[in-house]
Amino acid sequence: MAPKPDSQTLTSSTTTVDPSSTSSIDPLFHILNFLPYSFLRPPRLRLKLPTFTLPSPMTVFSLVLLTYFMVVSGIVYDVIVEPPGIGSTQDPYTGSVKPVVFLPGRVNGQYIIEGLSSGFMFIVGGVGIILLDLALEKNRAKSVKVSYAAAGISSVVIAYVMSMLFVRIKIPGYLR
Repeated sequence: MAPKPDSQTLTSSTTTVDPSSTSSIDPLFHILNFLPYSFLRPPRLRLKLPTFTLPSPMTVFSLVLLTYFMVVSGIVYDVIVEPPGIGSTQDPYTGSVKPVVFLPGRVNGQYIIEGLSSGFMFIVGGVGIILLDLALEKNRAKSVKVSYAAAGISSVVIAYVMSMLFVRIKIPGYLR
């Protein structure tokens, strides 16, 4: 047979003690609980929600294009690895030191100027595609359409040719 619990054990296990209840015997607790709130009232604030104006579409486009340039240029790589801005190599015949823009033979490494120039070529190609899209707009004059189309085609071709040249410098014997 289990022992019979006494009444004190039952009441202490079923009631929960609230530390903020008024059953405290500390008189300072009662004074600090009552005194400040008897004459202090919260202020009536007339706060307005801040209004935000949307940026112009050109601002958003510029920020997206700048972010794209930074990502494809390898800014994160440059910050983490801290490569030199430009390299150098010694000419075997004359012994003079020549600057090198591209880090040859290493696909996963770059100089800072190499990343920036490659990113710039990607931006030129992207702007060329945007110009080609603008050339298709119906409400433009024919001379403006032709100008946009010529600038767009030349930008895309220049970006492609230069990017392939960069790849061939970076990886000798690629696609040959």
